[in-house]
Amino acid sequence: MSELFYNAAPNATRLAAPIPAPREYPTGKPARVYLFGTCVVDVFFPHAGLDAIRLLEREGIAVDYPQGQSCCGQPAYTSGYTDQARTVAAAQLELFKQPWPVVVPSGSCAGMFREHYPALFQDDPARLAQAQALAARTYELAEFLLHVCQVELRDQGSPIKVALHTSCSARREMNTHVHGRALLAQLAQVERVDHSHESECCGFGGTFSVRMPDISGAMVEDKTRNLIDSGADEVITADCGCLMNINGALEKQRQPLRGQHLASFLWQRTGGGQ
Repeated sequence: MSELFYNAAPNATRLAAPIPAPREYPTGKPARVYLFGTCVVDVFFPHAGLDAIRLLEREGIAVDYPQGQSCCGQPAYTSGYTDQARTVAAAQLELFKQPWPVVVPSGSCAGMFREHYPALFQDDPARLAQAQALAARTYELAEFLLHVCQVELRDQGSPIKVALHTSCSARREMNTHVHGRALLAQLAQVERVDHSHESECCGFGGTFSVRMPDISGAMVEDKTRNLIDSGADEVITADCGCLMNINGALEKQRQPLRGQHLASFLWQRTGGGQ
């Protein structure tokens, strides 16, 4: 999730991302894609990454996972450390040599690739071309399943109420809430319940939650209270940073409500967990 530019490094320069143009989607599924797993998925929620791969493979798509991938550079970037973010981003640019789509199970990290990498390398013509090419073929997972794979999901689970949470940057840059809602709407036994303050930040914000723990804690307390009050049986999100923060707060509050990544939820509901 994008930090709201708090505590930026001294003399840091924020680079404005261009307003994205309406996107055209491929007319057919590709034979092969890259998966950028994100550092949070890799360290804390590897099963979400595996379930994302399973969903793609079930669509007949081969998935390549470059072993050298690390962070997208967003924590440094949103903290104002542009040079350090550029160094991290340059390493990621070298990983995706083939012209395959890059699918990301995180709207905030996909947004970093698509909306901010070109701005990072605007003064480096060679890398700018790489960044623009990567941006053009980067998709958030739910977006890719919905618009490229055009999945038709068949629900095999029991009736359940879920609340959908989307990270701030994923919502505003990638319309992840729209894609998530559309996929959940295909599941006949799943009722998506609205919750108050749905569009508000959960308080994670990458380094923001470390630098301003009191404010972050108050924000996630508001978020979890509203999720509990919604009557949802489960929380679904497509961003594991938010998932880690929300689940941690719910556990601390000794609440039974928990969340999981959208990829895992879709996989389980459509028979993959059997």
